[in-house]
Amino acid sequence: MCLRKVYIPLFLLPFASSVLAQKQLPEKTSMQIDRPWSAAYDIRSDIAMLYTMDSTFNYRAQSWREKGYNLQFMTGVSWGNYQDYFHGTFDGKTHEDDVQTDREGKPILHGVDVPYIVPTESYISYLKAQVKKAIDQGVSALYLEEPEFWAQGGYSPSFKKEWQAYYQTPWQAQHESPEATYLSSKLKYHLYYRALQQVFLYAKEYSESKGTRIKCYVPTHSLLNYSAWQIVSPEASLASLPGMDGYIAQVWTGTSRVPNYFNGVKKERVFENAFLEYSSVLSMTAPTKKTVYFLTDPIEDGTRSWEDYKRNYEATFTAELMFPSVDHFEVMPWPHRIYLGKYQVGDNPEPQSISPAYATQMQVMINSLNDMPASTNKVTGSQGVSVLLGNSMMFQRFPTHQGYEDPQLSNFYGMALPLFKRGIPVDLVHMENLSYPEALQGTKVLIMSYANMKPFAASVHEKLAEWVKGGGVLVYYGRDTDAFQHVREWWNTGDNQYKTPLEHLLKLMDVPVTTNDASYTYGKGKVFITKTDPKELAMQPGRDEAFIQQIQQAYEGDAKAGTLRFKNSYQLDRGSYTLAAVMDEHPDKTPLTIPGPVIDLYDPSLPVLASKVVQPDQQAFVYRLKGISKKPQVLAAASRVYDFKVGSKYISFLTKSPSQTNNVMRISLPKKPQTITVLHQKKALPFEQNWDEATHTLLLKFENFSEGVMVEIKY
Repeated sequence: MCLRKVYIPLFLLPFASSVLAQKQLPEKTSMQIDRPWSAAYDIRSDIAMLYTMDSTFNYRAQSWREKGYNLQFMTGVSWGNYQDYFHGTFDGKTHEDDVQTDREGKPILHGVDVPYIVPTESYISYLKAQVKKAIDQGVSALYLEEPEFWAQGGYSPSFKKEWQAYYQTPWQAQHESPEATYLSSKLKYHLYYRALQQVFLYAKEYSESKGTRIKCYVPTHSLLNYSAWQIVSPEASLASLPGMDGYIAQVWTGTSRVPNYFNGVKKERVFENAFLEYSSVLSMTAPTKKTVYFLTDPIEDGTRSWEDYKRNYEATFTAELMFPSVDHFEVMPWPHRIYLGKYQVGDNPEPQSISPAYATQMQVMINSLNDMPASTNKVTGSQGVSVLLGNSMMFQRFPTHQGYEDPQLSNFYGMALPLFKRGIPVDLVHMENLSYPEALQGTKVLIMSYANMKPFAASVHEKLAEWVKGGGVLVYYGRDTDAFQHVREWWNTGDNQYKTPLEHLLKLMDVPVTTNDASYTYGKGKVFITKTDPKELAMQPGRDEAFIQQIQQAYEGDAKAGTLRFKNSYQLDRGSYTLAAVMDEHPDKTPLTIPGPVIDLYDPSLPVLASKVVQPDQQAFVYRLKGISKKPQVLAAASRVYDFKVGSKYISFLTKSPSQTNNVMRISLPKKPQTITVLHQKKALPFEQNWDEATHTLLLKFENFSEGVMVEIKY
């Protein structure tokens, strides 16, 4: 993780189907690591994604493989410790021209001597060599993370050559015109699509030649974050890339704490932003049926306090689990910096190691993910309101032209936050996926604007018009005055001579072009046109009231979708787990009460509560005990449980977690225990116990060891 030609993808020939049988290792949970195994951060996820290829890779790989991890390989696709490539060791040539540079010719760096890269053909060859070494070491999957081309880049010699080859015209400096900016972004987008396409094809073919078939993933920030941070990436188009098996949604405090505007106030809204970021990545993937992992981080790249880390970890973790179709997780990146790092606590000037309490809480949370079920449940709230996204959101962020700005991505948040803050779980839809019938399935009201993005092809409008004709309600907001409305594109070239892309969409629906707010019927559906940029709804207090009334009319009256229910909270049940969040900045300050008995999973003591009360600006994660079977089972633990055995009057199991941390377990039993034995390497460990007769659950506490602790309970 780091701070970090719209076109129709070319489809490749199908891969050979004759692949030797492989041993299938678990791959529900993962973490990324660039160090050898250590008992101090042996978090017991299914997968260890071993980061970067260097002289220590074999040793590191063997250390994790010996501990039973499914070994996989991750490396940066746009940056890395690739000095051998730049300095001529790889192919005898230096490649300084491949460094992303800004207008002043300064290299754009990820770290000391680690530049961001223009992915030329020679660089693609270098990546293939890295991948070959990893496949030779027997990894089961490849992750090329963060295909990132900074919007401020585009001035290096290699980029100028790529421009000439792609457009067959002389290079244009992107700051000179909106069209040059747009063309530059499209090329950046294309270059990383091409790189991933070629490397994934090579990985599939080479692995199959060795009798296996490697999986290929792209760990990536959300479209919202890349747009906010002024980065261009292939994003949604990769979902249709042959040989690409899925994404990791790199969403964490560092991305979600980017301030945004709501009701005229600019501030951090971590839970809200995380929810929308996860939704954005899921929207890229869901119609394609590709796998998506959701990531959270118990800390972040920026140096903060442990209190800050904990508060925002709970916010992003809650948001992550409110998408019940997703049941694969990267539980954390860089566990060594969490367990071995030191950060501030309160006013203490000396950085401190992670507290035993936070380590225990974090381990309860990540171990719940090993058992977190997928679900068809929906988060509470009126369903069917969506906002349209497009990859071209990244194309208009830098530089600005003709004085038109979109502060803090407000042209998006102006459409989404007024709804989300009122308890409506707005969905996000990627226009790149509109060719899939599932893309708009369930959407009753679709909100869109071309103030912050542009359609990549006429087919986008054809699908939207078809959807409206069939009964959908389209709500369009925008003055259409930004400079990018008039770049040379498909809607104003050849047979198409439209002043703005909206005019083409309206033409398909037999709707007249208007300079005033208006509404029209098309087929069974309805179209609302409002000549207001969405950013105005976010950046000025009280300006979203008319917008909310309009959406309510569209939902209840025109779409006939039922009552649009406003509230101040969200809640979701997944199996026996319940997630909840209560909004601040809402007129209703009523807390949410989750009836008990429940186990509070954000409390490291795992208390049983008669009910859980969630206040505004807080989140909750609980395990519901009402109605659960009294059969022996571990309900929650700050460790991973193995070899669980049930006898006539006893249970036994092995439990593992990082050494020198504290374990806490809540265990369901038919009756009160008679004897408890806790052993580490056949030596008795001290432990604490507490029996809750009302719920027939045992609270058990003892020290963790990565080698494992054996527990036997007789009752």
